[in-house]
Amino acid sequence: MRGLQKRYGQIEAVRGIDLTVEPGEIFGFLGPNSAGKTTTISILCTLVRKTAGEAFVAGVDVDKDPSGVRSRIGLVFQDPSLDAQLTGRENLELHGQIYGVPGALRKQRIKELLEVVELADRADSMVMTYSGGMKRRLEIARGVLHHPQVLFLDEPTLGLDPQTRKKIWEYLHAVRKREGITLFMTTHYMDEAEYCDRIAIIDKGEIVALGTPSQLKSKVGGDVITVTLADPRAAAAEIQERFSLAPLMDDGSLRLEVPDGAAFLPRLVRELTVPVDTVSLRRPSLDDVFLKLTGHAIREEAGTNLDRMRMMGRMFGGGGRR
Repeated sequence: MRGLQKRYGQIEAVRGIDLTVEPGEIFGFLGPNSAGKTTTISILCTLVRKTAGEAFVAGVDVDKDPSGVRSRIGLVFQDPSLDAQLTGRENLELHGQIYGVPGALRKQRIKELLEVVELADRADSMVMTYSGGMKRRLEIARGVLHHPQVLFLDEPTLGLDPQTRKKIWEYLHAVRKREGITLFMTTHYMDEAEYCDRIAIIDKGEIVALGTPSQLKSKVGGDVITVTLADPRAAAAEIQERFSLAPLMDDGSLRLEVPDGAAFLPRLVRELTVPVDTVSLRRPSLDDVFLKLTGHAIREEAGTNLDRMRMMGRMFGGGGRR
């Protein structure tokens, strides 16, 4: 992507993104809802037209040859897109036929992939009887059935419990190793981003940081101390004056970045005149990186994803590709 932009009227959903993803990477697009993640992935998958800039997938221009892009990618949507009235095997069979996978190869691929995602024993059950995790596993198998070069995953574990999310990632790693494909995923789960080789943090349509998880966490200076107090604003002013630190306010708590938390913490509690309710000390996380770079933390938001609403409006309202 070079100078990638997308506007919806006066709204800038994507603001000039420059980004290169290497073959074979697990690349994470990390940000809150409405940050521009789904809009970007929709442009790359030829579901939405960009306003400006360039975008190439597997060497193919998304505007000049959208069919060429589609033949080279797989896509796991944020929302379920399986046919619940068909069996798992029938869903894969239909997908393989649509992509022109020859009959003998299609049968072999379906058998192999059902085993990879551990659905062989439920292959002939209707999808309506599957759990949420089983449906996600089937969608992953469907996404790679036709040997794509890139698999796009838009919030692949949204709504799943932590144990199921972890299991889905085991399947994704197995599929990536077996198929040798590039995984490009969007997420707002911090723990999920840790599985990626590299991460781009996006906020308000712009990339604010790019690197490996460890590189990004190194942007936070040392240890992180979180303090809850009765009067956080007064405490923040006192900490800034007394210790020459700039605490970040996060949902009524204060976060401090210090080189040696174990040495600083007793001094903080001892010298701070504002009463302390609770205090914690830990190593920095990706959430701390996001907070440091943007001034706010990622939160799981309820309600409808605005990016998806805009995308679907363009697709079915005549403004996007069909």
